[in-house]
Amino acid sequence: MNVIALILVIIGAINWGSIGLFGIDIVASLFGGQLSLISRIIFTLVGIAGLWSISFFFKDEPIVDKMD
Repeated sequence: MNVIALILVIIGAINWGSIGLFGIDIVASLFGGQLSLISRIIFTLVGIAGLWSISFFFKDEPIVDKMD
């Protein structure tokens, strides 16, 4: 679950960066606008992942284990 949350947070960060730098909302562009159902679901999942990721600050073990 932590890896999925981290991936979604990264997607959200890339999307916000593209909005800030270029004025382009990548998620909305790919899925039919900001108010389309798919875009809203993705935005909601990214938001939930961000809230989930707050728990990373309170954990002592690594978020992602190295793959050997």
